[in-house]
Amino acid sequence: MNKQKAGLFIAFEGGDGAGKSTQAARLAAALESTGHTVLRTREPGGTPIGEKLRSLVLDHGNGEIDAHTEALIFAASRAAHATQVIRPALGRGEIVLTDRYIDSSVAYQGAGRNLGQDAVQSLNEWATSGLQPHLTVLLDVDPQLGRRRRTAGQAAEDRLESEADEFHTRIRSAFLDLAAGRPASYLVLPAHLPVEELAAQILARVKTLLDAPIPEATHAPAPQLAVPEAAAPEAASDGGGA
Repeated sequence: MNKQKAGLFIAFEGGDGAGKSTQAARLAAALESTGHTVLRTREPGGTPIGEKLRSLVLDHGNGEIDAHTEALIFAASRAAHATQVIRPALGRGEIVLTDRYIDSSVAYQGAGRNLGQDAVQSLNEWATSGLQPHLTVLLDVDPQLGRRRRTAGQAAEDRLESEADEFHTRIRSAFLDLAAGRPASYLVLPAHLPVEELAAQILARVKTLLDAPIPEATHAPAPQLAVPEAAAPEAASDGGGA
């Protein structure tokens, strides 16, 4: 009896306006056209409770949301997402494409809100019981280009998107630092490249993973949550988020 092939877990990361959703959709279509079963999902969200938390933390008008509360909301959404959606799909041998994962919290809340990247990483590893992507595609976007893209056609920015460029610059640096720390697990691409060129490079990298034995997704015991001292968090008032 043939053993079922392990699923493949790919996360798309990058600043707001990087084009993550576009590239995830392109990759999903290309993989499905060759017979693969693909699950596209997003964070925050992906589950009924996650979508409610998404609205709570991203929409304007929900009052003050301090930095710690913000980080915990994202972690709660991610815990449900990992347990209810990602792990079962991987167990079925599917390819999971998520628009954002742990790196976003490390960048936005850890660096952007000054909660400390190690603290936020530990929190989210605990929330997901150590579930890590096989590949993270980082679309590196200049904050000003990201804002121009987000506001094209006078589209409204959410709490996170509406933060100042300095905030988004810290986030960009954090994403690049994460990728530099584990280069074999990342594909870093400049987000300003043409959509078709980005899609081709992403598909080529994913094909190399599909041609090689895929390790099972990490199912580590929930790590002990040890939160180190962090710098004073930046205020996260209504109208600006991480």
